[in-house]
Amino acid sequence: MSTLTKQDTFSSLIEAAPNNFASARATGKEAYVFQGLPAVKAEEYKFTNISKKLEQNLTDFSTAKPLPLTDAQVKAAVHEGFEGSVLVFSNGQFIPGLSSKIDEVEVSLISEKADLPIGSIANPKKDVFAALNQASFQDGLFISVPKKTQVDKAILLLSFDEANEGQVIQPRVWIEVGDFAEVTFIDQTVSVGESTYFVNEVVEVKGGINSQIHYYRLQNEGKNAIEVSTIETDIQKDGRFSSVNISLSGDMVRNNLNLNLKGSNSEGNMYGIYLLNGKSHVDNHTNVDHTIPHAESNELYKGILADQSRGVFNGKIFVRQDAQKTNAFQQNNNILLSEDATVNTKPQLEIWADDVKCSHGCTVGQLDEEALFYLQTRGIDKLQAKGLLLYAFAGEVLEKIETESFREYCDSLIQERLGSKF
Repeated sequence: MSTLTKQDTFSSLIEAAPNNFASARATGKEAYVFQGLPAVKAEEYKFTNISKKLEQNLTDFSTAKPLPLTDAQVKAAVHEGFEGSVLVFSNGQFIPGLSSKIDEVEVSLISEKADLPIGSIANPKKDVFAALNQASFQDGLFISVPKKTQVDKAILLLSFDEANEGQVIQPRVWIEVGDFAEVTFIDQTVSVGESTYFVNEVVEVKGGINSQIHYYRLQNEGKNAIEVSTIETDIQKDGRFSSVNISLSGDMVRNNLNLNLKGSNSEGNMYGIYLLNGKSHVDNHTNVDHTIPHAESNELYKGILADQSRGVFNGKIFVRQDAQKTNAFQQNNNILLSEDATVNTKPQLEIWADDVKCSHGCTVGQLDEEALFYLQTRGIDKLQAKGLLLYAFAGEVLEKIETESFREYCDSLIQERLGSKF
């Protein structure tokens, strides 16, 4: 097996990893060494030079220790109207003492599940940061929703991050949802300060037959945060996985979302908004793999970019030879509000089957001047009219959030950013 050298950026982090999950960690380490951090011309990171960003901004390549938190801090961070359960993380580590007890759901530390097949869903050979996490994560959260269980209220995964000296935060979550079960997760991070740190998150989701999983994610990190997030799920027969990702802040953010449709009549839905200003850089990489006949995927990502911000969208849909009767839709739409804002978009569709309905496309443009003029003739000032048009553009994604309190919270954040509130 390949070995690390002292020159490897994260070598000390990997060597300091716990000694559990030895086989999985060895696989992660080997995959990390084999791939190495992305080079400037690496195709998958062509428009996101995260290696340079890490080398320039991190000074301490060690694991950040958990922050001291209080019940009052947790309560203050939960959005108004939320009635579900809260699972608290501090710098990537699960904090049981500040978290809710969920009667119908098993929640424990990953370290308590010695036989858990870490990396069997989020393959470390696909991406070097998934490999890094697998090789060096400290501990993580295990969540199991039993067969036929309907979790009526959402589960909030609430993370508090603050790491001085450019340290590393590595959340690891394993979620399994039994046959005929249904659950909603909200993944939200609170940046306690404005320091520079690196978050490298991996979430593996194992969906059962006819399971219904909703996963909503709000990224509103501090302006100096660097983040790579990898979420991957296996979707079985008659199962449905729906994701909404909202990115509002951060220095450089890379989102990897991978859906594996492994059963007939399975469905994967991916929706996203990236609303960027300043010099924020957000890269959304999505992958849908159709391997079985009679499956469906829907994808819609929208970007609004101002100032010197940069957005990247790279969506891939694979329809394998046996995946006849596949329906797959993919669309990426963007509005640029500044001459200095940039978007690189690359929707991709690869089909090996011949009886399918698939489409993909992208648009990049500016606000509709006629619509803007129309609103102004109705007595709405130009700034607010602009905000209303942008909010209407984003609303098609927001309406995909089925948890009302969270949808209203995101709605408020976006309206405030866009200046569309009356």
